[in-house]
Amino acid sequence: MTPVRKSVLTAAACALALSLTACGGGAAKTAPKNAAGQSTVRIMVGGLDKQIYLPVTLTQKLGYFASEGLDVRLSDEPAGVDAETAMVAGQVDAVVGFYDHTIDLQSKGKSTESVVQLLQAPGEVEMVRADEAGAIRSPADFKGRKLGVTGLGSSTNFLTQYLEEKNGVRSSEATSVAVGAGSTFVAAMKNKQIDAGMTTEPTISVLQRQGLARPLVDMRTVAGAKAALGGTYPSSCLYMTTDYIRKNPEVARKLAVAFVRTLKWIQGHSAAQIADRMPAGYYAGIGKELYTKALEDEKGMYSPDGLMPADGPRTVLSVLSAWDPSVKGHRVDLSKTYTDEFVKQAR
Repeated sequence: MTPVRKSVLTAAACALALSLTACGGGAAKTAPKNAAGQSTVRIMVGGLDKQIYLPVTLTQKLGYFASEGLDVRLSDEPAGVDAETAMVAGQVDAVVGFYDHTIDLQSKGKSTESVVQLLQAPGEVEMVRADEAGAIRSPADFKGRKLGVTGLGSSTNFLTQYLEEKNGVRSSEATSVAVGAGSTFVAAMKNKQIDAGMTTEPTISVLQRQGLARPLVDMRTVAGAKAALGGTYPSSCLYMTTDYIRKNPEVARKLAVAFVRTLKWIQGHSAAQIADRMPAGYYAGIGKELYTKALEDEKGMYSPDGLMPADGPRTVLSVLSAWDPSVKGHRVDLSKTYTDEFVKQAR
């Protein structure tokens, strides 16, 4: 199945208006079958060519979706918040995005759950523009600055606001600018639309190779994430509405089986072997050699087993509670934001 870039203008408008409830979407339905008898599942990803979401394309390339009897139809959005909103609106069945959205959504009255954890670190880096590196030496210097994020309400937006709060910068003292990812992020840095910004590989390597920006806060490894965020920070995962899971437990189980097989495949193969499976377009503009080197350096961020790290949910809640008024001071039942049930069946 060829990934398709899809614009979800209606969903985006709903997100900007913070009117998720108004977006509707109705109750989840039983997954339909295609002509071959496979269950059809629509999954949206907040950037298929990002290495933090690499397990999605790799699972497809390895044929693990098909071997589980699934007809997975992938669509692509540059920011995870657009994928989240599309799912709540009923336009897709599931999202591969950051786990923090399940907590954020519960605080807004929407029940969603991570069913398989793909990353145990965010894989994000706060990059500072090269000509501002002398003036911006830590997030404490963000006051009065324009900070690039993939989208307003995205996980990069969440993490950026946490770094501001942690370093004594009030949210009103810095400006988050939605610049997307990949080429649009690089252009924003090159045209000085932003002073710093949060992004992932392979965009990080592109910025460094072109001399446009330098790392300021590196969260590509578990150790780096713990230093910046205070604990293990589970990020990329497959999440769905609780309603969809209840109506389609066998589909959720098969997806978990497919992704866990891929995570184990990653553990048993080199970065070069993984890169060989990726579409050439994923490393266009950077070169396969640099793409592979970036992957090798951050390969440890991929979960070895798909399970939720024991201290992960509490760390994510602590980060969101530090600045997000919809989460801070509100009761969040973390046990309802993820399930390991299907991953344990897959082992």
